[in-house]
Amino acid sequence: MDQSSIVTIIKPRKIWNFIDFKELTEYRDLFIFLIWRDIKILYAQTILGFAWAILNPLLQIIIFTLVFGRIAKVSTESIPYVLFCSVAVVPWTYISQSLTQASQSLVTGQQILSKVYFPRVLFPLTPVFATLVDFSISLLILLVVMAYYRIAPTWNLLFLPAFVLMMICIPAGFGMLLSSLAARFRDVKFAMRFAITLLMYSAPIVYSATSLSPTSRLIYSLNPLVGVIEGFRASLLGTDIPWIYILPGMGMTVILLFVSSLYFRRTEWIFADVI
Repeated sequence: MDQSSIVTIIKPRKIWNFIDFKELTEYRDLFIFLIWRDIKILYAQTILGFAWAILNPLLQIIIFTLVFGRIAKVSTESIPYVLFCSVAVVPWTYISQSLTQASQSLVTGQQILSKVYFPRVLFPLTPVFATLVDFSISLLILLVVMAYYRIAPTWNLLFLPAFVLMMICIPAGFGMLLSSLAARFRDVKFAMRFAITLLMYSAPIVYSATSLSPTSRLIYSLNPLVGVIEGFRASLLGTDIPWIYILPGMGMTVILLFVSSLYFRRTEWIFADVI
């Protein structure tokens, strides 16, 4: 078709509109470039480089083991505390890092926000996928710890991709919501420091979810982080999968993605003006 015959039709913006996945596929090359850019600059001018991807969760595991495993003697259902903690800290480290970066993605990318058009949702999604490199490297910790305690893989390992997908969707959903808020309110940057701490202790990272009373478990399971952590433990350690904690969290994750994407699309037209 002759390029001069192509017509662009401009339609009025809908009040509520979902993310245009067709448009995202058209900008997939740019998306890949942004992810690769974040990966390259993540540890630019650092001495240890990608070793930080291992040191960061490793130091948390050591501290939690000493404080909660040795001193507080938290019950872990006969699972060695180092093993119990490791399978939770690795996905949590990914979630906290990607969520922190995604929430500030529009602010840090404000220089190109108003200069050229491309789907704005790429801003919060880029760190979510870029930090998967760190997550993949930190899995070496799990392999070493599991090999030390001679944990053999079971059929539960087949469910691990579902929990990895759930792990990615959580910072993607919160990232869209918080980045759109951070574009208007700089308080989000300071509130994230407290929010990350609260999220860490709201999930069964340093303690077991079975320590809660049965009446409070239903409300507790609505936290999608609970489903991710318990899913990782059951998949990697071969214990019974606690679907009672996981299924409500999966439902909340779907709702989070849906609501966050709607709100992001509803507010994205003002980003360039208020950033």
